[in-house]
Amino acid sequence: MRGLQVRYHLLPDQDEELPLGCEEPPVGCEEPAREGQLGWEGAPAAAPALEEPCRLVLSTPSNILQDREIHELGPHLPSRLTQQPWRLQYSTRRDGFSLRTLYRRGGQPGSPALLLIRDTEAQAFGAFSSSAIRCSSGFYGSGETFLFSFSPELKVFRWTGRNDFFVKGDVDLLMVGGGSGRFGLWLDGDLHRGGSCRCETFHNETLSSREEFCVQDLELWGLA
Repeated sequence: MRGLQVRYHLLPDQDEELPLGCEEPPVGCEEPAREGQLGWEGAPAAAPALEEPCRLVLSTPSNILQDREIHELGPHLPSRLTQQPWRLQYSTRRDGFSLRTLYRRGGQPGSPALLLIRDTEAQAFGAFSSSAIRCSSGFYGSGETFLFSFSPELKVFRWTGRNDFFVKGDVDLLMVGGGSGRFGLWLDGDLHRGGSCRCETFHNETLSSREEFCVQDLELWGLA
């Protein structure tokens, strides 16, 4: 019997600004997604069926993710990044707590970025961005961008196609995912506080154990 063949299609890049009135701080969360809805994540994420699963290779050890977690996250990165080494661009332990410093140490706009966070309750989560994290006047990025959380099993939340609010940063706030004034992940200008709500872009679960959290460690990785 011939096996079922599944075709995968890359999602197009999108670049649009958030309409006025949608940049307010996150309030509340949407109703939980139901099974069968676009973006529904009711179980720990399984590695996508890639011909060559991507392997996440870090140039130095991470203070946030353990080897097992790094191994689990790797196959969810785009296959074009297979076994390319990642360099630590910014770390709160090394560089202090400053969103402006994170922007300065980020890579070139066309280079992807991996943001890792551990909160004060030892929850690990973060985001993969198809473009370097930078200060911007509007949202940028593509459908390759996703959110993830180890709670404790890995869960990955991919683009739903409902909007293109992937990443936006200003001097006081970094946002990943949005819609109706809610953000999938946000961080303040001092990188001390952040939050996570279900958003239209990824229809994610709350990444941390609470809607608002305090940052213990934060790392930004880019391609070496």
